[in-house]
Amino acid sequence: MTKGGAQDRLKPEFGSATNSYEKHTMCYRHEGPTPFRPSMPCLVKYKSIVRKDFFGDLPGVVGVHGEPWREFRSRVQKPVLQLSTVKRYVTPLEEVTKDFLERCEQLLDDKSELPHDFDNEIHKWSLECIGRVALDTRLGCLEPNLAPDSEPQLIINAAKHALRNVAILELKMPFWRYFPTPLWTKYVNNMNFFVEICMKYIQNATERMKSGGGGSVMEEPSLLERVLKAENNEKLACIMALDLILVGIDTISMAVCSILYQIATRPVEQEKLHEEIRRVFPDPSEPITYQHLDKLIYLKAFIKEVFRVYSTVIGNGRTLQEDAVICGYRIPRGVQMVFPTIVTGNMEEYVSDSNAFRPDRWLKANQGGFEGKLHPFASLPYGYGARMCLGRRFADLEMQILLAKLLRSYKLEYHHKPLKYAVTFMYAPDGELKFKMTKRNS
Repeated sequence: MTKGGAQDRLKPEFGSATNSYEKHTMCYRHEGPTPFRPSMPCLVKYKSIVRKDFFGDLPGVVGVHGEPWREFRSRVQKPVLQLSTVKRYVTPLEEVTKDFLERCEQLLDDKSELPHDFDNEIHKWSLECIGRVALDTRLGCLEPNLAPDSEPQLIINAAKHALRNVAILELKMPFWRYFPTPLWTKYVNNMNFFVEICMKYIQNATERMKSGGGGSVMEEPSLLERVLKAENNEKLACIMALDLILVGIDTISMAVCSILYQIATRPVEQEKLHEEIRRVFPDPSEPITYQHLDKLIYLKAFIKEVFRVYSTVIGNGRTLQEDAVICGYRIPRGVQMVFPTIVTGNMEEYVSDSNAFRPDRWLKANQGGFEGKLHPFASLPYGYGARMCLGRRFADLEMQILLAKLLRSYKLEYHHKPLKYAVTFMYAPDGELKFKMTKRNS
């Protein structure tokens, strides 16, 4: 780094830099109505150049910034974030999860262990859940013995590479920016396939609505029906569904891998979870309601603690929209900043007894909570502010239903060499999730 370069641009404004997270907090709280988040360049190129014909001037919320991002989000966020909309998916997602657990039982070996590639099964469950929410349909990803050329298997294959190809494309030499490399071509083909699939099911929903049939068995309109009725725009609904699928499949499935590993290796906490769930569901066959989930306070605290200690999303990023002084340094506009929640969530400066895994730190005092320091910005699994994850309520719902159904009826154990966590495109256990899954007495 030479004089007159970046070193001079990032010069101290006063004294030496200090590790002040309050300055990071200031960045979040002063980011304005259209925060600029560093995004996936390959997705930007796909939406704005390769398929400009489809995405046009309102290309969604992922990989989009400024006024186009604000306008698109304002048109879809009300139905997506409305609690009444989310509540309508408890029963459909419970049905998906019930099918998933039945498949898990079929996959158990003679030691009652799940297969070495169980993470792929979690991936299928996540995909099936998102398809139910975003496309108002069952995709069929949990069916056994899928033919290689069947639509569900093609969806599974495309989803498996959607976000993982992004990591390779962007973390290695980006030759794809200059000519179509084989991986870039595969990425584009996967994206085109997803656009085709999304459009197919959205057109199906439109036809059902025209014929007077709802897209679901629920009394009120589904998420997709609400968007279609409000906007009368199939393309907008397709882009919304595509964004939910792209950002949801891997983040939810990797988070679940991490949560299940922590449950399987923490028997004391698992018993607390089981006892809480059994109190709420004395009869394991009783259908889940949103009111039931509201009572699972320790389960929700456990999920939050896993996210704090083992943050699936490594950090949150922002591109400064104006010059700022942060930690004693004058930072010019246009510089990308990363707030690594994978680090800050484990710092004693922001979290009391940060090295200890304590779900009770997330409980209130009258719930038996641990009254220690817990900085509100130390752990932000869904981001912050206007760019907070649009599908976060559905993500929470999917995970809560899965854990409630699983831990009410099964005990989970792990009897192999401890797994280390690794940073790839996310942060998750690195190795085979060969859990032992044992049926509990009712």
